[in-house]
Amino acid sequence: MPTISVERYMKENLDYKVFQEISYGLYVVTSVFEGRMNGQIVNTVLQVTSEPPRFAVIINKKNLTHDLIRQSSVLGITILSQEAPMTFIGLFGFRSGRDVDKLSKVNWIEGKTGCPIVTDYAIGVMEARVFATLDAGTHTIFVGDVIDARHLADGRPMTYEYYHSHLKGKTAKNAPTYNPSAA
Repeated sequence: MPTISVERYMKENLDYKVFQEISYGLYVVTSVFEGRMNGQIVNTVLQVTSEPPRFAVIINKKNLTHDLIRQSSVLGITILSQEAPMTFIGLFGFRSGRDVDKLSKVNWIEGKTGCPIVTDYAIGVMEARVFATLDAGTHTIFVGDVIDARHLADGRPMTYEYYHSHLKGKTAKNAPTYNPSAA
């Protein structure tokens, strides 16, 4: 029986479709630094601890939102409803804040830290101060202490599966689940 190395097995058998089978939500993550604000769509927000309440978000290092979080150590999280249309998701998911003032096109409030918190299509929102960071190669994992959290509306949260199957959404190039061979 022939044997192959783990590296060869991983290279030959990596099926990116499995990454979309993991349960994810769809969120807008925002930040601000010295008056510059931005936000982006992410599918990786997770609760890390309950006491104190801490959440982690994963952001591509190429994104403006990453730079703002790194500089200010504050971030906002908007939990999106299934009602969010593709035009809204596209604004935050496929447009760069270096080219477009995304927040001028939506409703938002200023959080306790000055961070913008998007309220359009929001079921709930949170605001956090960065507690720790982890370099994950192309992305940074930001762990934040929650300083404010609000339930805004009843509804079903947008999942990544719903986004792909019902809205026929695509995966952005800077997303952790991006499949380079499908591009």
